[in-house]
Order: sequence, then structure tokens, then C-alpha cells
Amino acid sequence: MSKFTRLGNDLYEGRVSVDFVGKRLVWFALSGVLMLVAVAALAVSGLNFGIEFVGGSEYKVTLPADKATQSLADDLRKDVADTGIEGAKSPVVTTAGESSILVQTEQLTDAENAEVVDTILETTGASQTDLQVSEIGASWGKEVAKRAITGVVVFLILVSLFIAIYFREWKMSVAALIALAHDILITIGVYSLSGFEVTPATVTGVLTILGFSLYDKVVVFDKVRENTRNLRQVRQTYRQAANLAVNQTLVRSINTSLVALLPVAGLLYVGAVQLGTGPLKDLALALFVGIAVGCYSSIFIAPPLLVMLKANEKDVMDAEKRAKARARAKKADPYAAVPSFSEDMPIQDEPGAERDDAPARRAPLVTTTKAPAAARRPETAGSGRVAPSAHGPVQESRSAGRVQPTRKPRSKRGKK
Repeated sequence: MSKFTRLGNDLYEGRVSVDFVGKRLVWFALSGVLMLVAVAALAVSGLNFGIEFVGGSEYKVTLPADKATQSLADDLRKDVADTGIEGAKSPVVTTAGESSILVQTEQLTDAENAEVVDTILETTGASQTDLQVSEIGASWGKEVAKRAITGVVVFLILVSLFIAIYFREWKMSVAALIALAHDILITIGVYSLSGFEVTPATVTGVLTILGFSLYDKVVVFDKVRENTRNLRQVRQTYRQAANLAVNQTLVRSINTSLVALLPVAGLLYVGAVQLGTGPLKDLALALFVGIAVGCYSSIFIAPPLLVMLKANEKDVMDAEKRAKARARAKKADPYAAVPSFSEDMPIQDEPGAERDDAPARRAPLVTTTKAPAAARRPETAGSGRVAPSAHGPVQESRSAGRVQPTRKPRSKRGKK
């Protein structure tokens, strides 16, 4: 843990840096591949909408508390699927409360409905009075879908306005929304590939990951704004300052996502493996994929997009020009950047000297032997530049040791 803490401090101080913004083409290519896979899955397989969206039949059987168990629900699911009815080949069977079991199928004819009822009564041992049959129309499902889409659109509009007002920068809103669309598309693609049902619980999970993903991006953008408030003073380009902001929030983003993913992974395991079906696994899958992809886009997608959108602004371009000018000056005269002496300069140790109060340092893992450096020519005092070499041998002056003549100023000549 101490090494991880030191790494976090080094990332925050800039001693260690990962070039997330500079390698943006790599991250964009990876995200492009993931989105293409998601689109292909949606085009080929589509989404497996639940009964709440497409309509169907629902059977609720009431049993004693000791019989309404998950084991009986699993047996009932198998028996209903074995009837050979097309609309009941993948029934959704869950326990409801302590004394009920729900069975959901697609729309069935009267004959198919009667056969499913007989199978339920035979498997559970319940009577006809303990069974309730409900028909859910597709129109109700369409209304649910319409309201869900309306809620998502209103949420995105409000969040866009909030980011634009808070940061006073509409380009941050655009970058955040593009990254958010990336998160939603990949999450929906995973649903299509997994075959999980899209239920109202799925819509709840998607709305939750929208908030979580945007929260992470707002934290990163807030640090970007802090680092880029005065580019001339910090002597950095916008790209360098934004990349520093991502490194400074990297450990926090990873820790927050891991803390959120661990309990969600537990819910996903219980819902998909232990229970086998139900709204729990639908909610957990949306949360798990959305949180993971949201963390990825907050680091690799949103900041590089923001840098690209800001590239043509005058302040950003001026900072780039100043950085190039400093690089050219440093290349032309490497000693020009050497600081001059001042009384308040911190005291530095001699190169290679060990401090008395410093702890013993571990030996490096790899040692290399370097050839001794050539002796440098003496530098002229205070100028920071190398003195030119002499054209010939330097000898002692013949006038050394004799009294040298002096010349008085014009105003004192002829006066005693």
C-alpha cells in the first residue's frame, strides 16, 4: 500500500506521468472497435426486451412459505420450458415475497395458456384458486419505454446545462456528452451480447450509471480547469496541463470505481448464478458495465476530446507557440536555462555526496559503467557560457614585478 501511495503522490506532483492525452489515437481506436462490436451485436441479435416492454402472460401462484423456494422456482422454469410452446421456451420464474412464485412468458393462445396453467399446478401442487393469471399488453410496455426515453433526454439536457454553467465552458459539456454516449452504447452492446432481458430494472441501472459516469468526468474537468487557469504563468501547454490533471485524479478515479464495482459484482453473481433470473441481475449488469466503462472514458476519452476541441483557441495556440520557442532556445543554448545565483536559493548537496541524516538507499537493480566524461572548458564568470580556447600558449607577462605607470585624469593633470 505504501508503494501505491507513493505512486499516487508522484503522479500528483508530476514526477511520474502517463501520457494519456498524447496517445489519444490509441484510446480512440480501442473505443471505436468496442462501439463497432456493440453496433454489430445490436444489428444481429437486438435486445431481449422483458415482458414489461413487449407484453405477455404472468402467472402468480401462492404457496406455503416452506414451499415457495428458489429450488421449486428452478424446477418450474424447467417444466414450463419443456412444454414445447414457442412463447414459453424461455420463461422468467422468480420468487415473490415469502409465499409466491411468478412465471412470465410471451403472449400465448388460449390452448397454450391452458397447458402452461396445468404444468404450473402439477409442478407446484397448488389448486386453481391459488393461481392468478394476468395479461400484459404491448401498449403498456411502449408507454414504459417512452417514459424512460423521456427521462434520459431530460436528464442529459439538465446535466449539459449544469456543466456549461459550472465550468463556463460549453466544450466541456460536449466532451462529457460524447463520452457518455460512448458509455451507453457499450453497455447496451453488452446487454445484446449477453442476452439478458431489458426490464425496468435495466432502465434504473442505466440512469444510475449516467450520474456516476458524469460525476467522474466533472471531477477530472474541474482539475483541468484548475491547471489551465493561467497557462502563461505555469509555462505549460493546454495539452500538458490537461494530461497532468488526468494523472492527478487517476488514483482517485480507480479507487472510487473499484469500491463501487466490488459490491455490484457481488449482486451480479447472486442474481445471475444463484438466482438465475430476475430484476437483480438486470440491474447489476447495467451498473457493473456502466461503472467500468465510465471510469475508462473519464480517463482515456473525455480529456483527450476536450483537448482536441480547445486546440484552435487563441490562448491555447499561444501557449503552444511559447512552448516551441522555449524548446528551440534550450536546444540552441543548453546553458541558457541555468539559474543565476541568489541569496535565497536552497542549499543543494554536492553531486554524489551522501547526506548524514538521509536513510541508506537501496542499491539499483541494474548497474552500468559509463566512460569518464571529458573535462569541460572553464566557463566565463557569471555568463553561463564556455570561454573560447586560446590561440597559442599563454606565458607570463614581462612587465610583471615592475611598477606600472599611471595616468591621471584630465582634470588633475598639471596639479600637485
